[in-house]
Amino acid sequence: MTALVTEQIINGLLVGAYYIVLALGLSMIFSLGGVVNLAHGAFYAVGAYFAYEIQKLTGFGGAVVLSPLCVALLGVAIERAFLQRFYREDPMLGLLFTFGLALTIEQSLRLIWGTSGLPFSIPDSLRGTLLAGDFIYSYYRLTVLGVSVVAVIGCWLLLNKTAFGMIVRAGTRDPEMVRALGISLQPALAAVFALGVGLAGLAGVMSGPLAGVQPAMGTEILTPTFVVVVIGGLGSFWGVVVAGLLVGVVRGVTVLFYPPAAEASMYVLMILVLLFRPRGLMGERFEKFE
Repeated sequence: MTALVTEQIINGLLVGAYYIVLALGLSMIFSLGGVVNLAHGAFYAVGAYFAYEIQKLTGFGGAVVLSPLCVALLGVAIERAFLQRFYREDPMLGLLFTFGLALTIEQSLRLIWGTSGLPFSIPDSLRGTLLAGDFIYSYYRLTVLGVSVVAVIGCWLLLNKTAFGMIVRAGTRDPEMVRALGISLQPALAAVFALGVGLAGLAGVMSGPLAGVQPAMGTEILTPTFVVVVIGGLGSFWGVVVAGLLVGVVRGVTVLFYPPAAEASMYVLMILVLLFRPRGLMGERFEKFE
């Protein structure tokens, strides 16, 4: 029983890892630009489809690197062409635009690759399982956990140890002061959007071999991602990380003891957190970019 509980907890951490990678990008985009990106899940799906095609040419390792980069470039093109117009407008306009963008991307995926799911096998080099007494776990799932840890640490270093990160953090807290210093936030906004949707693409690549690749996969993941952001608190890097792990573990344990309530467990957790911490676990005040 102990081994089974341990396996479910690690499975929960795996699910939480997807949520963290997705939610970090979503939180950064909203904190700096003030845009609720309802197309975030669609970029997650695009990352999986790009990886499906790229791995045919370069293998899975190349897909892990190139697919998020392609998604980031696509995100920058959309942000520069359309989304930047909404930063100073009513937030509802950005919400409506990204909602329409999400629908457009999903239907485009259906037109290009069809409505049925695509087979995306685990790479041969990552097949097999780790045996430790009664504990059994697949190498691929452990690799996903490792990649997620690297992505989180990389984002933290970028935001806290670089000049770019200093501008982003200052722009999140006091955009007027940043402008008064003669620093334009427009390039930072484009870079943050690229980083955010690139992280979504990375999550899509990692989930493809486990969950399959299908057009609606972005819609299915979007709501849990928002739940993680809300629980963690807007503007909080580590709040999102803690919330993702917490949601994943709660779901994993609930699946073991009462499977029908697995989906509802994260919403119950969100309600409980907001009752005592209306801003989320580590939420911060921030000002919308003007």
